[in-house]
Amino acid sequence: MNLHRMLQRRAAEGRPVTVGVIGAGKFGSMFLAMAARTPGIQVAGIADLSVPRAREALARIGWPAEQYAAASLDAALAGGATHLTEDALALMAEPRIEVIIECTGHPAAGIRHALAAIRHGKHVVMVNVEADVLAGPLLAAKARAAGVVYSLAYGDQPALVCELVDTIRAMGLPIVAAGKGTKYLPTYHESTPATVWGHYGLTEEQARLGGMNPQMFNSFLDGTKSGIEMAAIANATGLAPPEDGLRFPPCATHDLPQVFAGAGGVVEVISSLERDGRQVVGDLRWGVYAVFEGETDYIRRCFAEYGVHTDPSGRYAALWRPYHLIGLELGVSVASAALRGEPTGQPEAWRGDVASTAKRDLAEGEVLDGEGGAMVWGKCIPAARSLALGALPIGLAHGVRLTRAVKRGETVGWADVTYDAASEPVRIRREMEATMAGTA
Repeated sequence: MNLHRMLQRRAAEGRPVTVGVIGAGKFGSMFLAMAARTPGIQVAGIADLSVPRAREALARIGWPAEQYAAASLDAALAGGATHLTEDALALMAEPRIEVIIECTGHPAAGIRHALAAIRHGKHVVMVNVEADVLAGPLLAAKARAAGVVYSLAYGDQPALVCELVDTIRAMGLPIVAAGKGTKYLPTYHESTPATVWGHYGLTEEQARLGGMNPQMFNSFLDGTKSGIEMAAIANATGLAPPEDGLRFPPCATHDLPQVFAGAGGVVEVISSLERDGRQVVGDLRWGVYAVFEGETDYIRRCFAEYGVHTDPSGRYAALWRPYHLIGLELGVSVASAALRGEPTGQPEAWRGDVASTAKRDLAEGEVLDGEGGAMVWGKCIPAARSLALGALPIGLAHGVRLTRAVKRGETVGWADVTYDAASEPVRIRREMEATMAGTA
């Protein structure tokens, strides 16, 4: 039975899949816009640090005010409505909620919420890829031990790549490379929140009026978000992260088989820009791809007979998806977790990490400003190399003080900063390093 029919059956039975959403930002709002139109799914509660901001988000996407006027979770569940709260942990404690969606984007909060949801026997859909890369392999292992699902978020690029990789492998074809496209030039690694809008063709005033967060958008531009997403894919698929960071080769869709011929099973991000800044013709800026190998003459002949685009040898071919719809697609993860007990992508081992890397010469005593900031960017490297370097993960590179100077381009290490060893994200990260190092 397909997911849509399973949801229809739950709707007909009067027992929709009950969901708690943490974070009513862009991703959460996109999901909520579709959840209201999906029979078989009920958003029982939405937790946000600002309930008025959550109300504004719901009004923007067209939810009628009476839909989210429930005075309590109990009233919401009884009446098919939604309760707004600032208390995220209350969603986990409510036994009738089946699935928690974590989309705060804050790694420490994501870890805290995932652990609480797992402890209360709830499935977790982790939109918060920053938390997933910081400790996802351990969180997934804890979820499996508790008999619940921990899942990447369908609609976000890592889950879509995982689906593409799994489909091609299930066909019997080996993957040689997989990843996504983005806008990239080497100089972007040094971009800061103060310089970011020029790269997007916006003024500061336009960005402000649009409610756009410069640090978040800078993370997409400076390569950090790409590194985080590729590490998540590596952890979920077994594909190898690059030894010294993503290369971002300029590449059009028709060039994928040739660029990655013989790559051997890697994650990589392709650039929609040439090194001189010109747009690649046939770029994949918004999409995902996988390159695979036809191992026999017969398979390669089939590629040719059915118009599959290959490299000149005919041995390597590619499939790609040009767009992703982000939160509009997230209901697939909710339904898959609740109705099939299956994740839409899940870290199975710790293979990829994202190391904090200095954007400029950093001085002793400076306080790091984290992902997308002016001081460090995140480089995707093998987890084993991260361990050997003692690299500080990008998810913990916020609000910690440097104890020594670090040169531009150098890795910032645990030994280079002061940090609270007793804090929950540090403890969980250290637990993952200790228990999953053998999988790196």
